[in-house]
Amino acid sequence: MPSPVEAAIRGVVTKGLMGVASFNRVHRKTKAPNPYLTGIHTPLKTEHTLADLKVTGAIPAALNGLYLRNGPNPFEAPNPATHHWFAGDGMLHGVRLEGGKALWYRNRWIRSAEISEALGEKPIPGPESRFGSPNTNVVPMGGKIWAIVEAGGLPVEVSDMLESRTRSDFDGLLAQGFTAHPHLDPLTGETHAICYNAMDPTVIWHTVLDTDGKVRRHEPITVEHGPSIHDCMITKNYVIVMDLPVTFSMPAMISGENFPYRWNPKHAARIGLLPREGKGDEIIWCEISPCYIFHPANAYETEDGKVIMDACVHSAVFDDGQKGPNAATTTFECLEIDPAACKVTRTVIDAAPQEFPRPDERRIGQPYRYAYTVALPPAGTAEWMGATALYKHDLGAHTREVHDFGPGKVPGEFVFVPAHARSAEDEGWLIGYVIDTNTDTTDLVILDAQQFSGPPVAAITIPVRIPPGFHGNWIALP
Repeated sequence: MPSPVEAAIRGVVTKGLMGVASFNRVHRKTKAPNPYLTGIHTPLKTEHTLADLKVTGAIPAALNGLYLRNGPNPFEAPNPATHHWFAGDGMLHGVRLEGGKALWYRNRWIRSAEISEALGEKPIPGPESRFGSPNTNVVPMGGKIWAIVEAGGLPVEVSDMLESRTRSDFDGLLAQGFTAHPHLDPLTGETHAICYNAMDPTVIWHTVLDTDGKVRRHEPITVEHGPSIHDCMITKNYVIVMDLPVTFSMPAMISGENFPYRWNPKHAARIGLLPREGKGDEIIWCEISPCYIFHPANAYETEDGKVIMDACVHSAVFDDGQKGPNAATTTFECLEIDPAACKVTRTVIDAAPQEFPRPDERRIGQPYRYAYTVALPPAGTAEWMGATALYKHDLGAHTREVHDFGPGKVPGEFVFVPAHARSAEDEGWLIGYVIDTNTDTTDLVILDAQQFSGPPVAAITIPVRIPPGFHGNWIALP
């Protein structure tokens, strides 16, 4: 912990460096187009409210609720020389389903002070945040809907009509920020997260929200170099912490990069098993060969005390100066974490490039069978998105099914929605957006998870191209 004098000096230096970074962010030049500002990533310039949507097939009557997804959509045109995909203003895209009908599609920017001022609106209440417009995920917690981001950004509460309500630090307990990936434990009703703040490279936190959405635990864990920890996972006894070699880069920040994180081979790769109620210094660190994990599918414990985590694993990311992840290779892997030997054994489940793994969320932290992922283009492709298929992994039968949407149709993350409260794993629907580059429109597609490679159950056509975003969820409504 720095002394008050050290903290004051660091603050002055940081302000100066931030001034240099801001200057470079505006004035750096490039002749090359930014792939995350063109093509399917071209930002939308308008908020829409659209009804009378075309429906192909039949929307299941049991789907009463809102499919809601978050993603970056810069409000003002950024400098293509310094813009990174991860840095755009957050925009929500939602489709309301009820009684077998699609009632509407809406898109709304999450209100930062700048966006509210530009639109002539009163600013939303709440404390200041490093990210005024969180752009990564949108989740239900404690009976409310929250747009969220990592690295020091605060959650923003939104309504089921996609309107920004308030920014919250949860009574000061999340003053350092939250995460893009909290995980609800279906057995306890609590929500677990690993949080970090880009301005403090020496500590991360295990944060737990109770069933009412109140913070009951905010345990610090000591780290080095300011690692980017995008996600975590839970098991019966542990929270899994992924401290991998992507860390804060001062040169990248000073150069004006919007996302100042880089591959850092000097940062030791390790995965930690933190006892759920343990102190930060009780974490069990296990060595792993250098790699990076944005998203695990799920994790659970074996009878002999090991932890199994399935995840999409990147050989390296952010090591080439590109404006998105641009991994060398990406595989879907099983990681066996041995707390006794403090090591991790990696086994490739599927070598095809893929990301955004999602299971039946009712199985989080427990043994499970099915995972669903999004195919990625081959390594080295300028854009990270652009493939046309989803994968379904049967981890019991060791098989993979493919649903290919066809030429020019680009899916994003799909989420699993159970058919009813007591449905079996895989008994339900997969829901997500698919961009049709042939018509510059988007479909909200509903697949039968048990007939994965078959035709969609329904497709709701939205006469707008929704840029590729990050994460969303199905939110059941009365």
